[in-house]
Amino acid sequence: MSTLATTVDGLNFKNPFVIGSGPPGTNVKVIKRAFNEGWGGVIAKTVSLDCSKVVNVGPRYAKLMANDGKEVIGWENIELISDRKFEIWLDEFKEAKDACPDGILIASVMEEYNRDAWCEIIERCQDAGVDAFELNFSCPHGLPERKMGAAMGQDPAILEEVCGWVMGVSKIPVWAKMTPNVTHIEEPTAAALRAGCHGVSAINTIRSVMGVNLETLRPEPTVEGYTTPGGYSSKAVKPIALRMVMEIAQLIKKDFPGRTLSGLGGVETGADAAQFILLGSDTVQVCTGVMKFGYGMAKELCEGLLEFMEGKGFETISEFKGLSLPYFTTHAELVRMQLARKAEEAAIKERASMVKNDAEWDGDDFVKQSNELSR
Repeated sequence: MSTLATTVDGLNFKNPFVIGSGPPGTNVKVIKRAFNEGWGGVIAKTVSLDCSKVVNVGPRYAKLMANDGKEVIGWENIELISDRKFEIWLDEFKEAKDACPDGILIASVMEEYNRDAWCEIIERCQDAGVDAFELNFSCPHGLPERKMGAAMGQDPAILEEVCGWVMGVSKIPVWAKMTPNVTHIEEPTAAALRAGCHGVSAINTIRSVMGVNLETLRPEPTVEGYTTPGGYSSKAVKPIALRMVMEIAQLIKKDFPGRTLSGLGGVETGADAAQFILLGSDTVQVCTGVMKFGYGMAKELCEGLLEFMEGKGFETISEFKGLSLPYFTTHAELVRMQLARKAEEAAIKERASMVKNDAEWDGDDFVKQSNELSR
């Protein structure tokens, strides 16, 4: 019988579905709701030591619609990290673990390029009882002036140094969340893993401009007549996320065996999740999907993934993790393989045309048939 239970970096998840850092994990009330609805883990909204500079605006979301406006396929946000005091978060981490001790609670943290700040936030969060950390090196908007988020994650040297600070004080698993807003995601990934991180998460949102309102001529979402580029998510980013997950998984397999990967980007169904796992993910995160469909989608995700596993005869997540990775190669190799197949098919056809018995001799093709039998 198939099971969704899985152990990743020593953490026992009842299923691989994890709430991604963002609004669905913005306070203890919704975190407890997520666990009660069946999610295997929750990554809280990103926290920092000083929230005084975090000021959100509204509106801060914009949507890309399809099917005559009936379906959301793209979602842009210009939302910042948590605007709630760090001390409140410490109390709520404790409350969440007391209320849901079997749920895996992961703290997402982000700080400036300051060793003392990183060490302090790590030590205080783990003292509050969280199960693991996700280091936010990937938020594409907001606070770049403080060299936070993607501004840090796009520099492998700085990222590696900061991860080293964290690993020097953390006593629990650490994942580094990668930004897709780079040319080669393998480079910051390798930096994080060289520094000792247990795993990585990928991808965060893609820097974007959703569109321009043709009536007002203003880009959206419009705040006081203006906007700023934001982070793009939802099902339209899934192909990009899958490509980057594949690249990271190949890197891990080659250079960092045993490290883990939490995949995310446009996951809305159990079938989506199966694809991320087939390309090397240990767990699968969902954030925008929860904002579209609610916390109850955990049930459909689990049912869909179990249906896939039982249909293929897989009993555990580990049995099919990464099974699709060997089917990637270079374009040059695709050309070589196709030419080789066509040559073999031609050879088979030619061999099939040879005379096999006296009744097959044909006066019109007598010379050709004689030559074929001479090889």
